[in-house]
Amino acid sequence: MIAERMGQTLGQPVVVENRGGSGGNIGGEMVARAAPDGHTILMGVTGLLTTNPHIYRSMSFDPAKDLAPVSMAYTSDLVIVVPNSLPVRSLQDFVAYARARHGQLSFGSSGHGASTHTAAELFRLQAGLDMQHVPYRGSGAAINDLMAGTIQMMAIQIAGAAGQIRDGQVKALAATGPRRHPLIPDVPSIGEAGFPGAVATSWGCVMAPGSTPVPIIARLNQSVVDALSTPTVQQRLSNAGVDGEASTPDALTALLEAEREKWGRVVKEARISVD
Repeated sequence: MIAERMGQTLGQPVVVENRGGSGGNIGGEMVARAAPDGHTILMGVTGLLTTNPHIYRSMSFDPAKDLAPVSMAYTSDLVIVVPNSLPVRSLQDFVAYARARHGQLSFGSSGHGASTHTAAELFRLQAGLDMQHVPYRGSGAAINDLMAGTIQMMAIQIAGAAGQIRDGQVKALAATGPRRHPLIPDVPSIGEAGFPGAVATSWGCVMAPGSTPVPIIARLNQSVVDALSTPTVQQRLSNAGVDGEASTPDALTALLEAEREKWGRVVKEARISVD
């Protein structure tokens, strides 16, 4: 959605190439090693830029040094959901239920180090729960197992679970953002549910190769800002359950530093690692 509008602003097509694998490291390395001419950029996400350096024993590049911040692009809250079969009605109910079954319950995620994993770990640590993590290849498989009762909890992007929540296929206990989300206004925020220290959001931002000249960064930034100030783009993002949000390169740099520190602590305390 953003790339299409950027192409109009820059006067040339912006082609989206999905490079999956290794928690985003493959795509990140491609951009980190690209020529710093503004023609290869990255839509970086929370896990790749803030948690991967902490959980992977070795990475071929350093996101903090080899990638240059251009602009924030979007933010997306998550929601903690449980199966309908669980006899709980609130997050506090779930905490009591899990504590009474110490070490017997499991929670799923879309993969090691993904925001769906770290957000759930942050809540688990805040609540003092002993639960087993089960990583899946994507959120779709995880929520299917959750509905079947194979796993007992997960944190998932609201856009990915809003339909199941509306249809009553799962129970939504708390949105992980700082406030209630308009897609699920009847679901309390994580703070309202009693765990203000477990606020977690997923986000995406535009990055360039680390040595990209400042004038090129500035031009790319203006293109992202223009795209995200377009009502059509904002509406399409909102319909997809995310909030379009641009920033200056400096503001994004500060956010990345704070997020790396925050999630580094979570990774260490939860002992998350990938060989």
